[in-house]
Amino acid sequence: MSIIGIGKLGICLSLNLEKRGYEITGVDINEKYVNKINSKTLESDEPFVEDYLKNSKNFIATTDIEKSLLNKIIFIAVATSSLESGKYDHSQIENVINDILEFGPQNEKKYLVINCTTMPTYCEKLQEKIKSYNYEICYNPEFIAQGTIIKDQANPDIVLIGCKSNEAYELISDIHKKLCTNNPIYHRMSTTEAEITKIALNCFLTTKIAYANMVGDISKKTNCNPDIILKAIASDSRVGNKYLKYGFGFGGPCFPRDNRAFGLFCEENGIYPHISYATDQSNKSHILYQLNNFENRISKNEIVNFNTVTYKPESTILEESQQLKLAYELTERGYKVNIIEREKIINKLKHLYGKRFIYTVIK
Repeated sequence: MSIIGIGKLGICLSLNLEKRGYEITGVDINEKYVNKINSKTLESDEPFVEDYLKNSKNFIATTDIEKSLLNKIIFIAVATSSLESGKYDHSQIENVINDILEFGPQNEKKYLVINCTTMPTYCEKLQEKIKSYNYEICYNPEFIAQGTIIKDQANPDIVLIGCKSNEAYELISDIHKKLCTNNPIYHRMSTTEAEITKIALNCFLTTKIAYANMVGDISKKTNCNPDIILKAIASDSRVGNKYLKYGFGFGGPCFPRDNRAFGLFCEENGIYPHISYATDQSNKSHILYQLNNFENRISKNEIVNFNTVTYKPESTILEESQQLKLAYELTERGYKVNIIEREKIINKLKHLYGKRFIYTVIK
C-alpha cells in the first residue's frame, strides 16, 4: 500500500505495516529526507523508528506521488496544523489531492484513507470534489501520542473507520487486524461521524484531566491527599482511572487544539460548547493555583529543579507544555529554575530562552 506523508506519524505507520508483511511505498516532498530513509540513515527521537527502519525490507520512499497510485489503498498522513482561528489547516491535504487528480480518473476504484485530524464535514466535501475520479475518501484517524507512536498504533483501544462502501471497511479493518497486537473495538461510521468522534474523544480526556486537577487543587488546599481521593473516584467503574491523576494540566500538540477545534465546530452549528471552554479555562486556572501554592511554600532563595519540561517525559516536544509554562512563570516571579533535560531539549531551550534558566544535561 502507499502512505503519502511519512513524517512523524506516517513513517511510524509505514514501518509498523512493513513489519507486518506489507510492501510500503512512502511519499514525501523532501528529497533529502527520502534519501535518508532509503539509505537507512534517518535519525529519529521516536522510539523503535531507527531499529524498525534498519531491519525493513519492503519499505521504499519516493518523491514521486504517481508511484503511490499503483496501489489500491493510499493513506494520507500529512500535517494539519492549527490556524489562528483554531481550525485545522487542510492545505497539505488539498495539495496532495490536487496532485493526485492531475493523473485523471482511475480505471480501478481506489481508496484515499485520511489519517490526520480534520474538521468535521471536511472529508464529505472532499468526496464531492473527487467523486468523478473513481476514488473513495475514508477517514481512519489514529489515537497516538508523541513518544509512543509505534506502540500506540499497534495497541489501540478502538479503531474508527469512516467510509461509505463495504469494500473500504473490509480492506481497512483487515489492515488493522494485521497491524494490531491487541483486540481493539472496531467502529464503522460515516466520515463526518468519525471526524467528530476523533476530536470529541480527545475533548473528553481533557475534561477528565481538568476535573482531576480541580479535585486535586481543592484537596491540597484543605490539607488532603489528592491521590487518595482520586484513586477512590477512579475505582468506580463508571469513571475509570485513565487520565484521572493529579499533576500538570494537559498540553502538547493534540489535546489543546482538538479541544479548541471541537468548540469551534459546535459553535458554528449552533451548539455552545460549555464543557470544552470550561475545560480550557480550568486548565489555565490550575497552573495559576500551582504558581500561588508554590510561592506560598518555597523560598525564592532555593533553586527549583525541573526533571523534564517537555509536555510528557518520553517526548521531545515543548509545544503547549504545562511544565515549561510553570518553569517560565516561576522565573517571572523571581525564582531560579534549573532544568534537567536531554541535550537536544537543552539546546532548544537555550535557543528559545537564552539564560533565563539554569541548565543541567542528563548524561
